[in-house]
Amino acid sequence: MSYVHHTILLVDSDQDMAHFAMLALQRVGVITPVQLAGTAEEAVDYLKGCGEFQDRENFPLPVLLLLDLKLPGMSGLEFLSWLRLEPVLNRAPVIVLTQPGTESEIERAYELGCNSFLVKPASFNTLLVMMQALVQYWLGLNVSPQLASPNYASPSKGAVEVGAGTAEPGA
Repeated sequence: MSYVHHTILLVDSDQDMAHFAMLALQRVGVITPVQLAGTAEEAVDYLKGCGEFQDRENFPLPVLLLLDLKLPGMSGLEFLSWLRLEPVLNRAPVIVLTQPGTESEIERAYELGCNSFLVKPASFNTLLVMMQALVQYWLGLNVSPQLASPNYASPSKGAVEVGAGTAEPGA
């Protein structure tokens, strides 16, 4: 089955894992854009349509986000907190795809609104099976709301309170 017109935003600083995830998605039938953001800040810019991401024809809003928690700068949890405070984007399905986490990280990810928490597998074959199931459900069966018009501009400004610290979106 081919999954057309379903942009996925993959937020992962591990270039090797990102490459394998994109390859696995391609192999399971995702033939439209899988956009890669290497940092949470880049993902914020992508979602807000800032800078190089202004053109929504080339950088459409995703129907699904795959999020690593272990990111440089703004963490994946801080990004998730920011995303869930954005009125236009807060319903976007977010699948955490990360290294094995602590129980508190898993709890916090769900508290902040992740839709699923997956552990990055050690082998490509396991990743392929995981991506097949993920794509079948989230792109094939699940019905998600349309997120926004192409001219979305973020209403949030300044710092976002996250746990004991703050995160500066786009900083």
